Amino acid sequence: MAIQRILIVDDSATERYYLSDILTRSGYTVSVAVSGEEALEKLKAEKPELILMDVVMPGANGFQVTRSIARDPELKDVPIIICSSKSQETDRIWALRQGAKDYLVKPVDPAELLAKIAALG
Repeated sequence: MAIQRILIVDDSATERYYLSDILTRSGYTVSVAVSGEEALEKLKAEKPELILMDVVMPGANGFQVTRSIARDPELKDVPIIICSSKSQETDRIWALRQGAKDYLVKPVDPAELLAKIAALG
């Protein structure tokens, strides 16, 4: 099944706009959340088919929210791609261990993002 609905989770308005613009121009339906807590609410209400998750946010960070989603039997099948400015290999490994399917370093390259989404779909 092709991915159509994507939830972007990022506390930066600039990043949310940048990612939303890339995705909507490519035909995806996008919703946004500014925190991990809001992401969990929207995930349950809107049932997106993919989540793009920032790491550094107020409240629960992206690693914590990813782990919560991966451990929830009702939510664990929704793939997560971490999009973070944290560029260390240890950050990427930690994200994958928390349940993320992939990891992109900001600024996200549009072609790379779209290729990774297509590969998951």
